[in-house]
Amino acid sequence: MKKSYLIASILTASMASVTAHAGWADALKEAVQDEELQKKVLDTATGSASSGKVTNLDTETLIKGLKEALEVGSKRAIEEISQPGGYLDNKNIRIPLPDGIDKIASLLRKYGLEKQVNQFEESMNRAAEKAAPQATDLIVGAVKEMSFEDAKKIYQGSDDAATQYFKEKTSDKLRQLFQPSVKESLGQVGATRYYNDLAGEAKDIPFVGEKVNVDLDNYVTEEALNGLFTMLAAEEKKIRENPAARTTDLLKEVFK
Repeated sequence: MKKSYLIASILTASMASVTAHAGWADALKEAVQDEELQKKVLDTATGSASSGKVTNLDTETLIKGLKEALEVGSKRAIEEISQPGGYLDNKNIRIPLPDGIDKIASLLRKYGLEKQVNQFEESMNRAAEKAAPQATDLIVGAVKEMSFEDAKKIYQGSDDAATQYFKEKTSDKLRQLFQPSVKESLGQVGATRYYNDLAGEAKDIPFVGEKVNVDLDNYVTEEALNGLFTMLAAEEKKIRENPAARTTDLLKEVFK
């Protein structure tokens, strides 16, 4: 990615009110640590500013490109985890057995409950897959509300800067949106029944029954959100680093 032109555009546009060259040059050096890159960006910004080529259009293009990248990547991530196996078959986000049950899973299987344990684990992941599409509107809404300062920080930030932004802006709303959907999905795919069957069978096993006590709705909701943000971060990094992931002309222009 050639960041010099974009950083120059950002800095020149955001410091347009500064008349002294040294003022924004110092800011540029602070933003860009590499000396050779400093010179390239400084030359680009100076030449563009003097020729009048760096305008609000450049800034708008940058912001539009960032937003498009994040919208494309977010929709792609949510679509992927919403498919059958989106959670279950992905080792990075597969929802594991809850604490307590995971520690006694081998014992439960030994007592003939292997089928119930496996059904329970699979059903939790199926519930997350069914709930995932609910996130699309909130995430896309957060992208559309993104300010210039947000976009600048995200562009200059780490590979998951946008994902951290989404966490800050949407986590609480997503949790409120996901939990009823997760609860409904848990019932639809049989997770609640499997859990109750498992707990009922386990209660007669010495030192085991009392440990099978989980707030299933909360647990699956939190794990589903963790998986969502993990996949958003993976898509964000892919767009930053992989030209093949830039699926529109604007993405190719901004992230070149």
